[in-house]
Amino acid sequence: MSTKIHPTAIVEDGAQLGVNVDVGAFCFVGKDAKLGDNTRLHHHASVEGDVCLGTDNEIFPYALVGGLTHDLKFKGGTPKLKIGNENIFREYVTAHVATNDGEFTTIGSQNVFLAYSHVAHDCNVGNHVIMSSHSALGGHAIVEDHVNIGWGAGVHQFCQLGRYAMLSACSKLVQDVPPYMLADGSPAEVRSINKVAMERADISSEKVELVKSLFKILYKSDLNRSQALEQIKQQNEEENSEITTEILDFISSSNRGIA
Repeated sequence: MSTKIHPTAIVEDGAQLGVNVDVGAFCFVGKDAKLGDNTRLHHHASVEGDVCLGTDNEIFPYALVGGLTHDLKFKGGTPKLKIGNENIFREYVTAHVATNDGEFTTIGSQNVFLAYSHVAHDCNVGNHVIMSSHSALGGHAIVEDHVNIGWGAGVHQFCQLGRYAMLSACSKLVQDVPPYMLADGSPAEVRSINKVAMERADISSEKVELVKSLFKILYKSDLNRSQALEQIKQQNEEENSEITTEILDFISSSNRGIA
């Protein structure tokens, strides 16, 4: 199938459109945009800045992909946004390029960004992420695979959410959420494990129970953080679990501390 561009759309000279791209009425595609095969822009959608979209992405009305950073440290140049495949950007979603010349905001594949959600400059979003309506990532946030961010939740700059983590609706996150954990509140605290997500991903009951035991050591025992981590390390020396190692590595690399 051939590429379709509505007569009212503006596609600037220099824009690169793949095969079977559909650009709807009153859309705008900037000169530095690259739209992969089977990309669909619904009416009034905009892709501007140095943006590289993979294949099979869908951008709904009034979404802005590739907008200029909000960061006041922006000094010009050509910051970028790189996006994978099969993402959905619903109405009024905004995803910004990075701040510094030649640097990237990155979004992986098969993510869903619901209406009014926001991905700020220099964020790194993985795969299979769901951002609910009105949720927002501050600059430099890292969201790993299979994370769910609830309605109206706000993620502070430089925070990180580990794989299969969840941030509940209306929460304010100012520290990192380890993998498989569920955080809630303002400021958000880890309240439980994200059992539903693990079960939906067909993670074994044995691994779910392991995560539950780690949660209890970290958050429900009388041990302080250092003591809890030491106990988990000793336990992992005997069991050598990938999940335990993943959680330990996440915590040891955390810059903002864990919620």
